[in-house]
This record gives sequence, C-alpha cells and structure tokens, in this order.
Amino acid sequence: MQLDWTALGQVTAVSIGVTVAVVVVFAFGVLGLARLEGARDTGSSAASSLGLAQAGLCFLTCAAVVAYGIYLIVPQFH
Repeated sequence: MQLDWTALGQVTAVSIGVTVAVVVVFAFGVLGLARLEGARDTGSSAASSLGLAQAGLCFLTCAAVVAYGIYLIVPQFH
C-alpha cells in the first residue's frame, strides 16, 4: 500500500484553510450582530441595517460552505 503524500498534504492544507476561513467569517457575523445591538442602544438606524446585513451575509456564507461540504460527503446527492 502506498500513500500519495502530496495529495494528503494538499487535502490537509485545504481543510485547515477552509476551516480557518469559516471561523473568521462566522466571527464577522457575530461582529455584525454586536453592531446591530450597539446600534439599537444608540438609536442609529444606518448602523443597525449595516450590522444586520453583515451578519446575514456572513451566516449565509457559513451555511453555504457547510451545505457544500455535506453535498461532497453524501454520495446520494451526486
């Protein structure tokens, strides 16, 4: 049995990179929710809508990445 170490390294690098990217995008989504709460406290409607848009876009991106991962794993979806 032989292992293709280059392919294994590439899969590992991509997995770590995508994991870090999803965590960062999720953190930006949480930051958007914090901006939304801060804007509600100060009464700023522009910052409120910006925070809501940021959170929604970030969480939608995270959900899309998770759905794509499930699509790749489950063979019945192909």
